[in-house]
Amino acid sequence: MSAWLAQAWDGFAGFAWPWAWAALPLPLLVRLLLPPRRDAGAALRVPWSAQLQDVAPVGGVAGVRGGLALLAWLLLCVAAARPQQLGEAVAPQQQARQMLLAVDLSGSMSEVDMMLGMQPVDRLTAAKAVIADFLQRRSGDRVGLLVFGQRAYMLTPLTLDLAAVREQLRDTAAGMAGRETALGDAIGLAVKRLREQPEGQRVLVLLTDGVNTAGVLPPLKAAELAATERVRVHTIAFGGSGGGFSLFGVPVQPGEDVDEDTLRAVAEATGGRFFRARDADELAGIYAELERLEPVDVDAAPVRPRREAYAWPLAGALALALLAFAMPAGRRREAGGAAA
Repeated sequence: MSAWLAQAWDGFAGFAWPWAWAALPLPLLVRLLLPPRRDAGAALRVPWSAQLQDVAPVGGVAGVRGGLALLAWLLLCVAAARPQQLGEAVAPQQQARQMLLAVDLSGSMSEVDMMLGMQPVDRLTAAKAVIADFLQRRSGDRVGLLVFGQRAYMLTPLTLDLAAVREQLRDTAAGMAGRETALGDAIGLAVKRLREQPEGQRVLVLLTDGVNTAGVLPPLKAAELAATERVRVHTIAFGGSGGGFSLFGVPVQPGEDVDEDTLRAVAEATGGRFFRARDADELAGIYAELERLEPVDVDAAPVRPRREAYAWPLAGALALALLAFAMPAGRRREAGGAAA
C-alpha cells in the first residue's frame, strides 16, 4: 500500500485550476449566512416517547449523512481543481544534423576577390558570413568547428551551443594557422574526432580555396582513413578561378586555382559530395543544399505527458452522495419528549 501511494505521489503533477479550492468553505458560509431552521414541532405527543428513543435512537444517522455530504463536497472541489498525473517518460524523435565544419585559414583566404553586400571583401570574410548564417538556422543541431592552415586545430567539438561556434568563427583570421594548406592533416584530425560518433552521424564539411601544400598526411590517404571510419566528407572548393572584379579601377584577379580533382576524389571516396563555389551566393546555395543532405533522427529531451485525473474524485463524490441519499432520514429529538 505504501509503495502504491509513493508511486502515485511521484506521478502527481499538481492541479491545473488550483483557484477552484476557493469553493471549499462555501457550505460553512451558507450555514452561517442563512437564517436558522425552525422546527414545526411534534405532530403527536405520547407519554412513552423516551422509551421509543431508547429503542430506536436516530440522532447518529443525520450526523453520518452530514459527514458523507461534506466529504462528497471535498471530492467535488478536488475534481474541480483538475488534478493531473504525469505519464511515463517519452523521448520524442526530432530531425537534427550533426556535422563538423572545417574552414581553410591559409594565406590565400585573404584574397579580396569576393563581393558581399555590394562591397569587395576577402574570401574568409565572405565564408564567415555564409557559415554564420548557416549556423543561425541550425537550432537543435550539433556542430563543431575545425580550422586549418599549415596545421589543423579543433576550435569547438560537436556542440549544441552554436553561439559559441559562431563566436569562435568570428575571431578567426587568415594566416593564424599558418600561410600554407595542410588539407590532408585537417581531414585526419576530423576523422580522429568523429570516429567516436554513432555511425551515420560522422559528417565533415570541408571548405578550402587552395591545394595541399603542407602537412604529413596526403589528402587521398586521409580520404582512405575517412572511408574506413565511415566518415562522410563533403568538400567545397571556394574562390579560385573566377572572373575577378575591378577595385578602384584596378582589375583584381583571383588567386591560385583550387585543386578540384583532389577535392572531388576525397568526396567520392568517402560517399560525400563535391561542390564548387566562386562567390558568396553560390556558397550560400551549397550550405542550403547541405541542410537537405544531412538530416539525422535523434531523441529529444524526454518529456512526461500530463493526464487528467479528475474522474476519480468525481466518481467518489457521486458515490458518497448516492450513499447519503440512500440512508434513512433521521428524526430530531424534542426537549419535551415528543416524537414525530
